[in-house]
Amino acid sequence: MTLYQLLAQFIRQHWRSYFAAAVMLFLVAALTVLIPRKIGQIIDSMVAHNLAGEALLWELATVLLMGVAIYFLRVGWRLQLFAASYRLGAQLRLRLYQRLSMQGPAFFQQQRTGDLMALGTNDADAIELAAGEAALAGFDGAMTFVLVIGMMTLGVDWRLAIAALLPFPFMAWAFKKITHHVHDASKESLERFSKLNDHVQETISGVRTLRVLGLEQRNAEQFAEMAEHAAAASLSAQRWEAAYEPAVGVALTAAGALTLGVGAYLVWQNEMSIGNLTAFSMYLGQLIWPMFAAGWVLSLLERGKAAWGRLRPVLEADLVIQDLGTIQSQVGGTIHFDKVSFSYPGQANLALNQLSFDLHAGQTLGIVGATGAGKSSVLRLLLRQFETKQGQVRWGEHRISAYPLERLRNAINWVAQEPFLFSASIASNIALSNPQASREQIMHAAELAAIHEDILRFPEAYDTPVGERGVTLSGGQKQRVAIARALLTDSPLLLLDDALSAVDTDTETRILRHLAELRLARPERSAIIVSHRLSAVAEADHILVLREGVLIEQGTHSQLLALDGWYASQWKYQQLEADLNAA
Repeated sequence: MTLYQLLAQFIRQHWRSYFAAAVMLFLVAALTVLIPRKIGQIIDSMVAHNLAGEALLWELATVLLMGVAIYFLRVGWRLQLFAASYRLGAQLRLRLYQRLSMQGPAFFQQQRTGDLMALGTNDADAIELAAGEAALAGFDGAMTFVLVIGMMTLGVDWRLAIAALLPFPFMAWAFKKITHHVHDASKESLERFSKLNDHVQETISGVRTLRVLGLEQRNAEQFAEMAEHAAAASLSAQRWEAAYEPAVGVALTAAGALTLGVGAYLVWQNEMSIGNLTAFSMYLGQLIWPMFAAGWVLSLLERGKAAWGRLRPVLEADLVIQDLGTIQSQVGGTIHFDKVSFSYPGQANLALNQLSFDLHAGQTLGIVGATGAGKSSVLRLLLRQFETKQGQVRWGEHRISAYPLERLRNAINWVAQEPFLFSASIASNIALSNPQASREQIMHAAELAAIHEDILRFPEAYDTPVGERGVTLSGGQKQRVAIARALLTDSPLLLLDDALSAVDTDTETRILRHLAELRLARPERSAIIVSHRLSAVAEADHILVLREGVLIEQGTHSQLLALDGWYASQWKYQQLEADLNAA
């Protein structure tokens, strides 16, 4: 879909607003071209001594009333047209937000956050202006141009009109050349702004790292350089847009000179009255707006085309994960991995290789292994953040792809190793998965996650703001708040992706004991615990040991110790390390 097709579709949807604006614009144009005609008639009547006194006052009052009517009509069409164009901007931002919220991690690995933010601000604004400013200027300018040319040709003198229009083809040629440069410069300006926006976003997110490494000055210099490039690109676009005005000025100046020359000759030959020549000169002055409007419209449309060229691929990008599931039955039962192989987009090596296991309802599964073994990949496939390359993942009687994404993900509570907290209170972050939860339920979930006592030590307790991304909390506190959030709902599956890595062993023991108690209270709830710390999975019903995506050991804690393999050696090492730390 091109920008013009988008605008045409939007105008059809809001045709009433555009029609009302068009009617008012037509009346404005009609009154505008009638005023010079009226003034010319008044001048001729005064020269002939046919107009004076009260009659003259009435004629002047009529001209004044026409001017007042033009004022109110201009206010009216602005209200109609801009209200509609603002709706287009809101629709585009909503479409962008909805599309981004449906995309998977693979999509965002190829995109920059700052660039996506720029699409929803600068680029959407440029398209909004094309639907508002460009539409009104284009219609108003075209209507005024047609009516003025009509009055100049039919109402005054066609010979003078032809002479005055001779420079305009040269102006059209200049417009064509300028428009090409405006498009390229506008595209460059939008892209430079996106890069600057992305740099600012990364700087703010990593400001503490920059300070620790002493890179503030270097980062400031990079920002200054990028800001200078963005300003230069914007200035280049403005320069080319400003080139429309000299082209208009030259054309109108030449037209004015031809009008005076030809008009003076016609008056000298008594083929035109002074009033008509005055009216024609006023009409020529009224062509200033249509000419400027043409340049303004071309500029806005080229900026809009450049913006739509950047925004459209994101809006029309295929979803990485297709939501084609239709099964509406309750999600639950045994989770079955059957010879599942998987690799991340752009990666040749398999993250999982022929992995098979079963997790029955109510059981706890532990997954351990060295870094890069594929532990988190198992959870990402369950969440359908990625699709399997071979094999299948089933939950109950159906493949997980048969469930609608919303139903599937509502059945899972996932706590990542680096949980995300929003700029809200602690209570609001815990209640994110269950906004209707009472304060008592929130506090109970916090107790299960061993964070309740920490929260009470904050100045405002549960109402304490956590700051952006939970900046006021430690890593362990953020993990426990996320665990409390997950425990606040009764989803049939709990996923802990190394979610205890930032807490001490005593706190870990308390949380695991609470999870075991919760399991007794909710025997149908399953759990998968991914951890580097083997003590976190020691009480699991079954444990998988992965190495480079391959299942190398499995069994209970005691069975794996008896195998005396990787798990047993790692357990001994971690126990020795814990004893040394305790000493």
